Amino acid sequence: MDAQQPSFDAAKYKNAQREQWNKDGAAWRRWNPVLDRWYGEATREMLDLARIRSGQRILDIAAGAGEPAVSAAERVGPDGYVLATDISEGIVELARQVARERGFEQVETRAMDGEKLDLPDASFDAVLCRLGLMYMPAPVTALREWRRALRPGGRVAVVVFSTPERNDWGAVPVSIIRRRAQLPPPVPGQPGPFSLGGQGVLEGVFRQAGFADPEVRAVPAPLRMASAAEYVQLAREAFGAFNAMMAHLPPDERESVWDEVERSMRSFESQGGFEVPGECLVASAAK
Repeated sequence: MDAQQPSFDAAKYKNAQREQWNKDGAAWRRWNPVLDRWYGEATREMLDLARIRSGQRILDIAAGAGEPAVSAAERVGPDGYVLATDISEGIVELARQVARERGFEQVETRAMDGEKLDLPDASFDAVLCRLGLMYMPAPVTALREWRRALRPGGRVAVVVFSTPERNDWGAVPVSIIRRRAQLPPPVPGQPGPFSLGGQGVLEGVFRQAGFADPEVRAVPAPLRMASAAEYVQLAREAFGAFNAMMAHLPPDERESVWDEVERSMRSFESQGGFEVPGECLVASAAK
């Protein structure tokens, strides 16, 4: 490798992630109905593969603003327990509010780094992580921690995005932003939405973490909205990574970039509305 190539700074990245979600968490919650429809099938598949039953103890990593923690709470019932964790203090507070609004007293929330759990060994029946693992600098380390927290026979189930080619909702805007912001290509080891989506990559990190027989399934996840303009509103408000990529640009240039994104995304409009392709991978394994 070229000695001049920059290395990835995981600590700096995590701090930026925490700050981003503390700032953007409320917007994420506002868009929850759209997001839950978008990720709904993949979320149900993850919960099914985790084999969640009444009375179990569930750990939700990178929980966001309440899902899938509240869906897990429905499955474990009042005699179960769900701990929703996230690196962002602000967004786990939103998850707590959502759980209380839904009447789920069995849900607890704590700010916690998913790669370094402040939890005892063998204390949970299942660990869930929806669209969080691919943003972690050390996914193998994270999975080892989750395995440590599992009771024997317990299960981990995760959702990640697959490849850019199957996720135009993200690949198209990112290519525009990267070109307009004159960003270099990602450095080795850099996390991102598609970092675990390649053939065999997700299965490989599970095996490295000590799971013998991981199962990986592809689940279609098209994003359906009213228009490309509404999509851009969602992206501007809830996709903090897009904004971070062009934070160094002057405001008028950022507006120009969003205009180009909207023009490009209009190719996914039809008389029936706006639909852009997406695909998730759902993986699970037992301890």
